[in-house]
Amino acid sequence: MAQEDAVRCLRCLLYALNLLFWLMSVCVLGVAAWIRDTLNTVLTLTAHTRLEEAAVLTYSPAVHPVIICVCCLLIIVAMVGYCGTLRSNLLLLSWYFCSLLVIFCVELASAVWTYDEPSVQRADMISLKFRMPNYGLQRYQWLTHTWDSFQMQFKCCGVIYFTDWLEMTEMEWPPDSCCTNQYPGCARHAHHHDLSDLHQEGCGPKIYSFIRGTKQLQVLRFLGVSIGVAQILAMALTLTLLWALYCGRQFQELDSEVTSGPPEDSTSIAATNGTTTDASKSGCGRMTKGRTETSAAEAQLKDPQVEIEWLNAAG
Repeated sequence: MAQEDAVRCLRCLLYALNLLFWLMSVCVLGVAAWIRDTLNTVLTLTAHTRLEEAAVLTYSPAVHPVIICVCCLLIIVAMVGYCGTLRSNLLLLSWYFCSLLVIFCVELASAVWTYDEPSVQRADMISLKFRMPNYGLQRYQWLTHTWDSFQMQFKCCGVIYFTDWLEMTEMEWPPDSCCTNQYPGCARHAHHHDLSDLHQEGCGPKIYSFIRGTKQLQVLRFLGVSIGVAQILAMALTLTLLWALYCGRQFQELDSEVTSGPPEDSTSIAATNGTTTDASKSGCGRMTKGRTETSAAEAQLKDPQVEIEWLNAAG
């Protein structure tokens, strides 16, 4: 009874861990996709600079294709583990344990291989200014779109201040993406009437903060550590469940052999019973015959005529 309760408890814990694997893997994929979109924008603005190298070093573990493939594989493995736990199948549980072990080793190796502290300074932000003169040119439409997208998303303007657009380009006012309330011609109106309608913070510090690490990156790191701890716990529980199921089946086989015993031949049993019966009958017949003869002799002794003949013969 205690063994059945322990197996039931192990199965419930594995159910919960597999569900946790599904949720955390989906969260990792979602956050990685979110970060990847912003990372592409930052890499476009910081191309051929030290900021680009620092961004790659910081976010490569989070958006590396190996990590994405591992999360997708973990979802499939969790399904197999759920089925193996539900059916108490030793083969599926063994495959589940081996898969978790391989995935854990790949995650650990990838984290060690890609980990590196980026060396970036605030002075490196000045290099972003050399990407500004190409803004608005026909053959650099992709760069124009990237600048507008980043300034609208991070609510910034220029590199250090919005005057960088006037300094580095031939523009008389900043782009409309610098406006707090955007509409066609808003930057021109703000430049001549109210500068407070423009974003006052530069994009350089925003990019520097992004490279040093964002909340999304911290969430990914937390999820990665949580998945690793959950994998270790799941492997330990799977080994325990495998041992319990294997020992339980061995005990059941031994019990069945003991209770059933070796089979006997029905013919020999019948012959043995027949011999015993015949012997019993012959024994009972001899006892009855002896008793009959004894009773006849006693009857003769009690007869008076027989007694007189016996006395005459004695005299």
